[in-house]
Amino acid sequence: MCRKIVYTLCLMILAPVILSAQELKARISVNTQAVGTPADKKAFQTLQAALNNFLNNRKWTKETFQNNEKIECNFLLQITETQSGNVYKAKLTVQAARPIYNTNYECPLINFLDENVTFKYVEYQPIEFNENRVSGSDPMVGNLPAILAYYVNVIMGLDFDSFSLRGGDLYFQKAMNIVNNAPEGRDISGWKAFDGLRNRYWLTENLTNNRYNLMHDAIYSYYRLGMDYMYENETEARSAILNSLSLINTMNNDIPNTMIVPFFFQGKSSELIRIFKKATPEDKQKAREILQKIDISNSNTYKQELK
Repeated sequence: MCRKIVYTLCLMILAPVILSAQELKARISVNTQAVGTPADKKAFQTLQAALNNFLNNRKWTKETFQNNEKIECNFLLQITETQSGNVYKAKLTVQAARPIYNTNYECPLINFLDENVTFKYVEYQPIEFNENRVSGSDPMVGNLPAILAYYVNVIMGLDFDSFSLRGGDLYFQKAMNIVNNAPEGRDISGWKAFDGLRNRYWLTENLTNNRYNLMHDAIYSYYRLGMDYMYENETEARSAILNSLSLINTMNNDIPNTMIVPFFFQGKSSELIRIFKKATPEDKQKAREILQKIDISNSNTYKQELK
């Protein structure tokens, strides 16, 4: 069942809402506090406004999203270095969440820090992206829009995956297309396999490689069969979430040291602790043992909180 049908069935009892073409309810902030030399604040304010317009007023899918379906996402572009020729180095924090049925809760989809953002910007320069010409006429100018478009497609893919099994494949392929045609330059990084083990290349490689199919099963089980049913039947919902953890554990045993596993768990530890604190002793122990193995950065937290 596709995302739109699922959403419509679950929201049909609500009052009618106005249809809107755009899919995102995004906010991007540009922060220059870390820059050692004085930055042109007005130029960055202009950039921030242009980036918000780029994210929120562009049509990213062929779907029509209602206002209450829009995906909440936040981007923090932290400028870390200014260079000659209006070139900047930055870090980009990407966060997105999706609503859970019958609640006001927003469940995290992505919480990721990309430390490899280099771009060129002159005030009032248009923010443009063409998926058929990803790098544009100037790779350094085109890099920032390409990075943002990449993460939008990853967010879309995760969102659609959470509503229907393998529902996000189209958007993960779009993200991979951006990777394959990404801007190239001496100071541009994050797009290649050799740029590191936790970058844009490896994230989409994991999301499009059939070796990691269990991850898509886990995403669907976690959100659609688990979180969405937590209000209706907490026991069954918790079982679905535990099943998703088991699927990830199986995949992690077969293919260790992937990027997608720690990526999935970023921002989820508090949520998982709340879920399994109410579980039976047997399920709580099983969840704790799995989580300590696959979410290593929070291993001690699970050990203490899920006794």
